[in-house]
Amino acid sequence: MQPTAFRRALASTLIYIALGCGHRARVPNAGTREPVDVVLTVTNHHFLDITVYLEHDGQRTRVGTVTAASTAQFRLRGNNISASRQFRLFATAIGSDENVRTETLTIQSGQTIEWTLEHDLRRSSVGIY
Repeated sequence: MQPTAFRRALASTLIYIALGCGHRARVPNAGTREPVDVVLTVTNHHFLDITVYLEHDGQRTRVGTVTAASTAQFRLRGNNISASRQFRLFATAIGSDENVRTETLTIQSGQTIEWTLEHDLRRSSVGIY
């Protein structure tokens, strides 16, 4: 092979490699877990306002506050939920040392969470629908 032919072949090979490296085929739902936004409805039967947190991957993120004897809805951002979609909810009564934590929850696409906080926070319940 002559030097100019070799250079052309090398240049075209490098161009094909460069173009190929920049392209990545996306296969929908091929084992990847896209972040999913989740609706959380909190019903507060407690006589104090409650601050709600999301615990995942060793960190706690504040979701919002639910006024006493009322219901509030929150949208949990998908990127705030761990890749495994496992997390816990934590709530604390403002002005008190009372708090409650759910067991580890796992959420799937399209599901919603309903958390009912009772006057005695230890009797609270959570449901995923």
